[in-house]
Amino acid sequence: MKIPQMITAELRRLTSTRMSVIALVALLAVPILYGGLYLWANQDPYGNLSSVPVALVVDDTGAEVNGQQRNLGDEAAEQLLDSDTFEWHRVTSDQADEGLEAGDFDFIVTLPADFTDAVASLSSASPRQAGIELRTNDANNYLASTIGTQAVARIRTSVAQKVTDGAGLTLLDALHTIRVQLVDATTGATQLVDGLSTAKDGSSQLASGSSTLADGSSQLADGTAQLSTGANQLRDGTAQVRDGAAQVADGAQQVAGGVDRIDEAARRVGTAAGDAAAQLPQARADIARALTDAGLDPARVDEILSRLDPVGERLAAANTRVQDTVNQIDRLDDGARQVAAGSASLATGAASAADGAAALADGAGTAASGAAQLRDGSAQLRDGASQLDGGIAQLSTGATQLRDGLAAGVAQIPDADDATRQAQAQAISDPVAVGTSAVTTAQNYGAGLAPFFAALAGWIGIYALFLIVKPVSKRAITALRSPVRVTLAGWLAPAGLGALQMVRLFTVLAIALQFSFANPAAALGILIFASATYAAIVLALNVWLGSVGQFLGLVLMVLQLVTAGGTFPWQTLPAPLAALHHILPMGYVVDAMRQVMYGGDVARVGSDLLVLGAWMVGGVLVAAIGVTRMTHHRTLRDLQPSLIG
Repeated sequence: MKIPQMITAELRRLTSTRMSVIALVALLAVPILYGGLYLWANQDPYGNLSSVPVALVVDDTGAEVNGQQRNLGDEAAEQLLDSDTFEWHRVTSDQADEGLEAGDFDFIVTLPADFTDAVASLSSASPRQAGIELRTNDANNYLASTIGTQAVARIRTSVAQKVTDGAGLTLLDALHTIRVQLVDATTGATQLVDGLSTAKDGSSQLASGSSTLADGSSQLADGTAQLSTGANQLRDGTAQVRDGAAQVADGAQQVAGGVDRIDEAARRVGTAAGDAAAQLPQARADIARALTDAGLDPARVDEILSRLDPVGERLAAANTRVQDTVNQIDRLDDGARQVAAGSASLATGAASAADGAAALADGAGTAASGAAQLRDGSAQLRDGASQLDGGIAQLSTGATQLRDGLAAGVAQIPDADDATRQAQAQAISDPVAVGTSAVTTAQNYGAGLAPFFAALAGWIGIYALFLIVKPVSKRAITALRSPVRVTLAGWLAPAGLGALQMVRLFTVLAIALQFSFANPAAALGILIFASATYAAIVLALNVWLGSVGQFLGLVLMVLQLVTAGGTFPWQTLPAPLAALHHILPMGYVVDAMRQVMYGGDVARVGSDLLVLGAWMVGGVLVAAIGVTRMTHHRTLRDLQPSLIG
């Protein structure tokens, strides 16, 4: 019997009854049930944290921060409620405690009453830390508590960054204001130095001028005495002018009244002359019409009218002279009125001048007294000007030092615009940026676990198959007495079924769960190769130890589960288990799957496959040795084995 025939015989035995078929189908589905369901459940747990119920308690009462009334607890709560990090529930403290104990909430985040006040204290003389309280219940879920700790750390960082950003911007704005004021002060100090230099020159001139002022004040005293005498004379003269102006005003008023009457008569004469001149053309027309009506011919009428024309011309000329005379009389009347008004104003002005002259006389006496005081004060001014000149020199030296100091202060404060200060404040609040890069990247959490659970599912699938697959055919051993062919047939049958398991598992991973594979063909090949390796190992255990070997296959699976480094890095294992990582095959399957799934180092895949190949060849050889041994120890019971025994 050849190897294919022995494999066919084994498959025919596995499908000989309905229960056999059911058992085979069920065991073929074990990797899918284990690996597929687990990876489906953990495909992207971090992306579903928005379904984790968390209680948010805000007891913050608010406080004044940077000159503004704020409640940072409410602000943080609004951001958290708007985010999808967790399923946040803003509740009271009592409700949160009850929900945590009942399992309704996985953890509680509390912002205490003095949260904002503690943040505001950072700019006071008594700063203190603001607290965020986290309360967990590991009886609900330990990982939820761990995630809660990380969440609170992020909240703390966010709030601290926001507060530091605002405080930093306030500080930078204050420094900018100080710089602007220092620039203004420097400009003012420069102007002060220049002004003091000018003042120094002026103080020297003032000292010189004060002596001249003292001399002039004596002359001023003499002049004011003369002014007083002249003012008295002016007062007497203006009194006489005042009396004469009053008489002239009376006469002018009388003349104006007479001229006004003449003007009125002239207006009547002018009106009459104008009326006569205006009626002359109408009278001429009436005469012409009357002569025509009397029967005179036109020539005779024109002759008679021509004799009347000189009369009209003389009448018109007389009217012109009369109107001119009337106009002249009108102007004379206006002039007389103006003279009368001017005379009255002159009389009033003369009276005012007389009063002013009297006041001038009094003021001249006062000026004479003041001139004497000015003479005494000018001497004091001369002495003070000398002292001022020395003081200005000292002030100029101090102003120069002030200007230089202010300029040095301005140079030490950077000149930043609004955008630059905003960027500086953000950098102060978050001074360190973490840059991340990756040689390869897993699609999500489930894809990160897929290499490990696919490798583990392959072992479980093979282990389950050996519950019904016979390691070797005892009848074939008796009939053929060819240990190598019997061993290969005993290995290839479960290896083929394992390959079918891996194809179905890979289909679930790639299509149902939509995990991406950088090299899908290589990934499927590694899974099939790993399954064949597992089959060789479990075959050898069964050939040599029987049911005990099957049990050891389970123990070996547990050892590889913890040493393969599928979740945490294998370097975190205790030393004895870490040593097993380099020996057992599953760790190499996990590493090879990661490289081809994420697009890693293909060279590492080759070394991993060499180790797996060594295990496969070693398992088949050990099984072959065991089969060889079995050819010398057979019983009639071996010729008719049961389905699983």
